Amino acid sequence: MSFIDEVKLFASAGDGGSGCVAFRREKFIPLGGPNGGDGGKGGDLILQVSPQVSTLHDLRLHPHQRAQRGKNGMGSDRHGAGGEDLVLIVPLGTIVKNMETDEIIADMTEPEQRIILLKGGRGGQGNARFMTSTNKAPKFAQPGEPGEEMTIRLELKLMADVGLLGFPSVGKSSFITKVSAARPKIADYPFTTLKPHLGVVEYKNYRTFVMADIPGIIEGAHEGAGLGHRFLRHVERTRILLHLLDPCRTHDSNPLDDYETLNRELALFNPELSDKPQIIVINKIDLPDVQALIPEITPYFDKLGLKVFPISAATGEGIPPLLDEIAKTIW
Repeated sequence: MSFIDEVKLFASAGDGGSGCVAFRREKFIPLGGPNGGDGGKGGDLILQVSPQVSTLHDLRLHPHQRAQRGKNGMGSDRHGAGGEDLVLIVPLGTIVKNMETDEIIADMTEPEQRIILLKGGRGGQGNARFMTSTNKAPKFAQPGEPGEEMTIRLELKLMADVGLLGFPSVGKSSFITKVSAARPKIADYPFTTLKPHLGVVEYKNYRTFVMADIPGIIEGAHEGAGLGHRFLRHVERTRILLHLLDPCRTHDSNPLDDYETLNRELALFNPELSDKPQIIVINKIDLPDVQALIPEITPYFDKLGLKVFPISAATGEGIPPLLDEIAKTIW
């Protein structure tokens, strides 16, 4: 199943059923009077969070969503049945926006959260409702009211405690594979990871936290470069950011420049991201070239008040102290 984190929907609740115009006609009962029933209420359109759903893929396949219409009223004072509600299942972290105004209608951040997004139309009254002392045989009934409708955009922002950032091919996927059960595709070429991955990290005393591998953050990402701002929004809900740096990413790369570039992209996308707690992680400490660069790198981050943790995602070296620092920061 593809990871889909943005969907446009044409959504509408059900229309109400029309009231009925009918008269009682039975043998030996003259002037039986009106007995047209009311129309049924249209179904509501409801959004509900399910922890078992992690993508908007199913809704992407069905962009038109309409709840059931109410049934029309009938003779003999029989009312029409109400239309069934339409419940759309969305993943945790879904934001609902009005496409026309860009207004946020709902932020689905609680498990099993349920909202009535659009209300169904009221059913029309049958002619039996309009009989009076001066109008014994009304020949009219109400039509059903139309259901509410709206063009909406659903945006998914992952719910994670830790956001894992870094340029392509610095070892993010290898790291999250080492510390959790997540299994992203890994290869030695840029943009191997084409979608965010969530991993549950088991810590001491059976405590856990959720880590998100966010792909596609390069220079110009806030303007759409690389995989671009499509995934930058997944960082907004995280409580702490891990900057994973590879001093030997390319022959002319500088890990300090990489860090500054990533921070600049975060600030340009959302200034509040720069205020999140950050931890610097230097990967591939098992390589002699990286070990030699550590004394040159750490003074820069010491001045910024940021802690540096040299690790090896391949061997696991240095990972336990890093997890201790993460746990201390988020709890």
